[in-house]
Parts: sequence; structure tokens; C-alpha cells
Amino acid sequence: MRSLVTFIFLYACELWTLTAELQRRIQAMEMRCYRKTQHISYKDHVTNKEVRAKTQQAIGPHEDLLTIVKRRKLQWYGHVSRSSGLAKPILQGTVKGGRRQGGQRKRWEDNIREWTGLEFGKSQRAVENRGKWRKLVVKSSMLPQRPSRFRD
Repeated sequence: MRSLVTFIFLYACELWTLTAELQRRIQAMEMRCYRKTQHISYKDHVTNKEVRAKTQQAIGPHEDLLTIVKRRKLQWYGHVSRSSGLAKPILQGTVKGGRRQGGQRKRWEDNIREWTGLEFGKSQRAVENRGKWRKLVVKSSMLPQRPSRFRD
């Protein structure tokens, strides 16, 4: 799975806004791939936890797709924020006016705020120190989004 499927799947993942539904779909796709590579059907009544354990035993320790997506998104944010290209003003730009009324849709920068725990302005300053930002990326991408009981 790591050789081909992962790279195709992760194409432009830095630009995704990770909603709860998208995270669930990423995890489901990953489990489908693990089951296919190990020839385990859902009819066999093998739990996801057992499938992950067999996968870990077969290929060794590895990051799940959701962790990779989070890490790549945070790394890209740091890269663009330190650059002086066109992507920086586009990323930091805002549109005049407020957000729509009612339940708010999740925005791209909402993911960054959730994972790092920093407001947008503070994260812009944190990005300037590459060493600290790298440590924050590793720590933030490893945090579970939901309790593990919902993942298996």
C-alpha cells in the first residue's frame, strides 16, 4: 500500500479542509486497503484492531494516513508562511465582511488552529522559528482527533 496507493491518495492533501466526515472516510479507505492487501473480507468478522495488528506485523511500524495528511498540511503551512511568493498573501488574505449566519463550515485555517492550539497570528509568528515549528508539527499531527473507541 505504501508504494503506490499512498502517494496517489496524498496528492494535494495539503489543501484539503479536514472535516469529521472526511477524516472518517480517510480512515475507512485505509482499512479497506489493509483488508484487500491481506485478503480479509468483512464477512470474516475480523476487527479493525486485529487487521491493524496484522498489518503492523507484516510491514512494521508506520503512520496512518490521517497523521500523514495532518503533518503534510502543517509543513506546507509553515513553508508558505515563511516564503515570499504569491501563495502567502492568498493564504493569509481575508474577504471583507463576516461569515454566514448559522452553523459555520470548517475552514482550512480552522484545522491549523485546532491542531496547534494557536491563533492565526500566533501561528504566523511561530512559523518563523523552523526548529520549534518542526517540533510543533510532529506533536500536533500525532494528537488523536477523536477518542480511539470511535476509530475501531
